[in-house]
Amino acid sequence: MMLAAGRSKVRTCQGWTRRELLRAGLWSVLPWSLAQWSRLWAVQQQVERPKAAILLWLWGGPSHLESFDPKPSAPVEYRGPFSTIPTAIPGVRFCELLPRLAARSHRVSIIRSLCHDSNDHGIAGTISLTGSNRGAVSLGGQTLPGQRLGTHGSVATRVWGFRPGLPQFVTIGGRLHQGKKSITGEDGGLLGALYDPFRMDYHPQRGVELPALTLHDGISPSGLEARDALRRRLNLLSRTCEQQGQLQQMNQYFEQAYGLLTSAQARQVFDVEQEPAAIREQYGRHRFGQCCLLARRLVEAGVRFVQVNWSSHVEPIEDTGDGGWDMHDRYFRQFQDRHSWMLDQALAALLDDLDQRGLLEQTVVVAVGEFGRTPKINEKSGRDHWNQCYCGLVAGGGFPQGIVVGASDARAEYPVDRPVSPADLFTTVFHHLGITTPRLTAVGLQPVGQLIEELL
Repeated sequence: MMLAAGRSKVRTCQGWTRRELLRAGLWSVLPWSLAQWSRLWAVQQQVERPKAAILLWLWGGPSHLESFDPKPSAPVEYRGPFSTIPTAIPGVRFCELLPRLAARSHRVSIIRSLCHDSNDHGIAGTISLTGSNRGAVSLGGQTLPGQRLGTHGSVATRVWGFRPGLPQFVTIGGRLHQGKKSITGEDGGLLGALYDPFRMDYHPQRGVELPALTLHDGISPSGLEARDALRRRLNLLSRTCEQQGQLQQMNQYFEQAYGLLTSAQARQVFDVEQEPAAIREQYGRHRFGQCCLLARRLVEAGVRFVQVNWSSHVEPIEDTGDGGWDMHDRYFRQFQDRHSWMLDQALAALLDDLDQRGLLEQTVVVAVGEFGRTPKINEKSGRDHWNQCYCGLVAGGGFPQGIVVGASDARAEYPVDRPVSPADLFTTVFHHLGITTPRLTAVGLQPVGQLIEELL
């Protein structure tokens, strides 16, 4: 659409520049003051800024009763041993072990009625990370029919398009698995390997680890220059090759990896050691806290989608895994000693840091797992898998603040209001990122869920 003012045409769909407004004479024609136009300009600049997303993937399935949907009036075998505390949202209470998040609840929205149809980690993980169970692999090794969809970060990257330099989609953490069996749903799926995430991790002793940028023995960054020149010459000979499309993807991979290897500026983005000690302490010196800090650094540098895996294994650290939320026994002690305060500290710090840097309004933050835990405590003093009803948290990126979507029954077993699927959640996240149905269909994709109207 074009706005004609005299002989000047101004693109209203893309917004006005100051120069265009002056040329059109609109500063004096329209009955607005300079201050009002300045505020409009500031708002427009903020709206037009590209948005980003940080997905805090709580692998293993955190309990909704010990987080954002406690039931203090339920029988003790349901409510558990912890008390509840009021939040900044009138009438809404959180578990007492999440005081920082309770104090910041006015910045977030809570979904209390998430649900889907599988309590298997592998299938539930694929449902949550892609919006569909197509191609999911169960713990028993059964592969469900259908071609697996791309994970949310991959879909976003497909819409945004490949770019050189920093990757659009980064996953912090190892590949997800259950019982040492890898799950599906955390890569490009049918979109192809070009849309897989760039992977990195943080180790409390070794710091940031970049397996994709590890050079083979005997190869230095300077030695890559000759290899790069050779690749370019070979490409000249292969332009008529039937697999030219595949070669183009390989070239894009190479260009990005080459740039990251040889650019000191690019690699500094991954150096969390550059952060002031006070900021690092604010997030917590534990792995998850430093991964959340790293996510903020990546978004600030221009990465558009960051997924932070709480762990790669579903089981907690006292067992054979590396700290997941799948606590079938000794649950309450483990939750109190480790999981609760780490989540409370790191997520609260991330929200504060993004807000103080002016990034929260442009960054969607999601915290969710693949399902919740059984409302009724089992005989091992733990909670088992529960996909019929669980919680998620969203903040920033234009989402409403201080609201609760949906409700569970008196024992947190089933939704009694506004059931929401993972596909609905991420379709709504995409909407706030500007990834709407027309943009999806333009690249041959379709939305997998429905918009959650309360969160628009």
